[in-house]
Amino acid sequence: MSLNLSTKSKITWCPGCPNSQILVAWRQAIEELVGSGKIKLENLVACAGIGCHGKISDYLNANSFTALHGRVIPVMTGIKCANPNLIVVGMSGDGDAYSEGLEHLIHAARRNSDIKIFIHDNQLFALTTGQASAMSPKGFKGKSTPSGSIDEPFEPFSVLIAAGATFAARTAASDIAGTKKIMEAAIAHKGFSFVEIIQPCITFFDTRDYFKERVFWREGGPAENPDEAIKISRKEGEKIPLGIFYNVEKETFEEQLNA
Repeated sequence: MSLNLSTKSKITWCPGCPNSQILVAWRQAIEELVGSGKIKLENLVACAGIGCHGKISDYLNANSFTALHGRVIPVMTGIKCANPNLIVVGMSGDGDAYSEGLEHLIHAARRNSDIKIFIHDNQLFALTTGQASAMSPKGFKGKSTPSGSIDEPFEPFSVLIAAGATFAARTAASDIAGTKKIMEAAIAHKGFSFVEIIQPCITFFDTRDYFKERVFWREGGPAENPDEAIKISRKEGEKIPLGIFYNVEKETFEEQLNA
C-alpha cells in the first residue's frame, strides 16, 4: 500500500540535519504499519513539542498536534484519555522533554499511559541556537555556558524505567532501518513507550563522528526486570548500546480509568 505522507511544506531544517533521517524512518514505519493492517492512518495522532524536532509535524500528512514547550505529554495523555482507540505518538527533543517537561514525562511513565514518545536527543537546545540542555556533556561550551557546563548530563533510562515505563529503547538517526524497526515496536507496545534517538546537531554541536565510532546494536532481547533494563541501557566503557532494553506489559492508565 502506497501512502502520500509528504506535505507541501518546505523542509527548513539545516541541510544534512539528522532530523530528516528520523522523518524518513517515521514515514516508513507508518507505511509499514498501515500497509500491514496493524493500524489505520485515521486513528494515528502525531504530536510534537517545541524545538527543531517539532517541525516534523509540518512534513507529515497525518493528524497532528503541536504543543507548548515541554507540554507534549499532557496533550498526548489527554487525547488518549478522550479516545482510547487512537494511537498517540509524540516527538520531543531533549530540551523540550528533559529540561522543560521532565515532570510530565516521569508521571506518564509512572501511570503507564498508553502513549509513545520519541526523544530527538542532540544534547542541547538547537532551535534557540546552542544553549546547554539537561543532556549536554559536562564541559559543553554553548551560548548559556561559554566557560563550559558544570552539570553532569541527565540519565533518562534510569529515571523513566524506575518510574514505570514499560517499553524503553535507544536508536540512532543515522540508522534509518533500525530506527524504523524500533518505532514499529514502540507503537505496537501496549503501555508507555519511551525511545531515545541519538540525533546530532550538525550546526551547533556536531557529534556525528563521536557517535559513529561508539554506537552498537546490542545482542539479545530486552531485560525481564527494571534493574537489569537500566543496567543494559548504560554505556559499556566508551560504547553506547542501541536496541530495546525493556518491554513488559502491565495494565495501562487508560484501562484503569475506563474501568
